[in-house]
Amino acid sequence: MRLKTVPGTAVVAMALTAASNYPNEIAQWRQQREASLKAEGGWLSLTGLFWLHEGANPFGKDADSEIALEDGPAHAGVLELRGGTVTVRMDGTTREVKPDSAEVVKAGRLNLFVIKRSDKYGIRVKDPESPARRGFHGIESFAANESYRITAKWVAEPRRIPILNVLGQTEDSESPGYAVFPLGGKEFRLHPILEEPAAKELFYIFRDETAGKETYGAGRFLYSEMPKEGKVVLDFNKAYNPPCAFTPYATCPLPPPENRLAVRIEAGEKKYGH
Repeated sequence: MRLKTVPGTAVVAMALTAASNYPNEIAQWRQQREASLKAEGGWLSLTGLFWLHEGANPFGKDADSEIALEDGPAHAGVLELRGGTVTVRMDGTTREVKPDSAEVVKAGRLNLFVIKRSDKYGIRVKDPESPARRGFHGIESFAANESYRITAKWVAEPRRIPILNVLGQTEDSESPGYAVFPLGGKEFRLHPILEEPAAKELFYIFRDETAGKETYGAGRFLYSEMPKEGKVVLDFNKAYNPPCAFTPYATCPLPPPENRLAVRIEAGEKKYGH
């Protein structure tokens, strides 16, 4: 015998299912986030940052090397910067290494990557046996709270925003507009940037009044999907610490003045190590 469906029961059941699934969604997101940090090439493996000068920059385990490493041959090779091009010479061969790419230079267990920040070229060193990776103990977060998953109004207003980084460099970044949302009885705005011209997500660098207390002092990061029908969803439960919270060798961007919010956002990751 088929049971009769009480009007509205299905709708209520769906709502309850969605509500119960949301904490699970956030828990899964946090697991993936920590797994990314702990990965062999994740931010926790970063152990060094060396800035190149024009010309030859010898690297190796020898303490006299300009780029002194913790593993690999005493004299592993030479990284050369010439007019904005970086090459590596080792084992009798020379090849170009593109900045901010997946191209790697191996030295023992270490992985070396070329980065470019404004007019500076550097070498980022990652060590799968780094103390930070071995000693990682997880990230404390606020309890998942669906009220911090906010559907904001999207205002299209393309412009360039100057973004300062921890090195003291400022670069203009493309911002396609801003999100307007209510919180704590007031209205706020957040201006995202595009990390690259073909970006599929919006990237927000923000600071709120929990910063320096419960959360990382310099601010936090957040992504959202692209706007749809004049709306954008900001889920602050997925706000996370920048790499600089875990290593002194990152070159994190800082929140622009537009994104320094006079409100406490008690959602997302808390300070690491506290």
